[in-house]
Amino acid sequence: MGQRTDVPPISWLMHKALSRPKLISLAAGFTDNSTLPVEISRKLLNDILRSSKTGQPALQYGVTAGAENLRQLTAKHLQKLDGGHDRAHSPEHVIITGGSQQLLYMTLEALCDEGDIVLVEDPTYFVFLSILQSRDIKARGVKLERDGVDLVHLEYVLERLKKSGDLHRVKALYLVTYFQNPTGATTSLAKKSAALKLLKKYERAAGHSIYLLEDAAYRELRFDHGADVPTALTLPGAKDRVIYTGTYSKPYAPGTRVGFGILPEPLFTTVERIKGNHDFGTANLLQQLVARALATGLYDRHVAKVQNNYARKARVMKSALAEHFPASVEIWESGGGLYFWARLPKGISAGMKSCVFQTALKNDVLYVPGELCYADDPSRAKPDNEMRISFGSANEENIRKGIERLGKVLKKSI
Repeated sequence: MGQRTDVPPISWLMHKALSRPKLISLAAGFTDNSTLPVEISRKLLNDILRSSKTGQPALQYGVTAGAENLRQLTAKHLQKLDGGHDRAHSPEHVIITGGSQQLLYMTLEALCDEGDIVLVEDPTYFVFLSILQSRDIKARGVKLERDGVDLVHLEYVLERLKKSGDLHRVKALYLVTYFQNPTGATTSLAKKSAALKLLKKYERAAGHSIYLLEDAAYRELRFDHGADVPTALTLPGAKDRVIYTGTYSKPYAPGTRVGFGILPEPLFTTVERIKGNHDFGTANLLQQLVARALATGLYDRHVAKVQNNYARKARVMKSALAEHFPASVEIWESGGGLYFWARLPKGISAGMKSCVFQTALKNDVLYVPGELCYADDPSRAKPDNEMRISFGSANEENIRKGIERLGKVLKKSI
């Protein structure tokens, strides 16, 4: 595994952003420094450490599955987000992790052998693809539409794997369901339901359970005024087939690295044992910080401010894109999250080795080439004419400047 693990693209992109002070990074999905809750966290940590009664337990090791109070608060918080649905929101099935990334890694460690297959959206979260690559798990892409995965293509992919004799290697379908990284698309509840039914339809031929792995890392970064979409956890039959992962890193503070998952048995017990081997418990002090933020209502008030901040920055980027990008560039807009998705005319490459990307770098602006977000799927060629553009960490002035620079590059190329 050590020999085959490549350098994750995110590491290169982050290094570029940090090593060139004049570079405007519209690439890394960092949260906005100005939104980080310094004063709130200072107050909450002071409250925790004010007495030995609360301070000593917070500074001691905790239990592997996570602090009981945070598990209960997380289940309650998810139930509220899902409109009061109580199906599958039991704290007994909640595990607290070192960010949602650890939950994804441990889930694959529990589910998959080398050579197994995970179905992913085309395109998908490229750091997840790096995990698959390092563990020698094959990815098969399923087309993505504005409201989520293409159900016709999902059934086609499952049927093709059945006919080729590879269906028994399929272990899960991975969906980033809210303001998707990289496209900003949100999966409708109807599509979640239909996807779950399709997976169950093919389980008999597969000879085992096929799980729906729902990644909701961006769920709370909603800034439109539409109704929230419930999770797949609320669906009939979800109790033993849906794995849900979320995080407090994006909406509260990435430096806490506190995420969570809800898993059915026997996966919950298996992942809990694997976590015991990883770290025997997420940092207890950070868990208590997040728990206190949730319990006092400070978390919800902070998230509302974060949402307003990203709504303003998204409007700035949308306006700049309309002003500076060629009309032939297709833009996917989102009602939340951190990204816009841009698709150039066919024949114009935006990949890592392309003239567009290299010229953009020379002009001190960085984006994520869309090709990084596509799995190595032998059944299709990777599109190379797309780009992910983030308004997360750049300030409003740099968003305008960065889009203007990028627009000039595109106008010369198209």
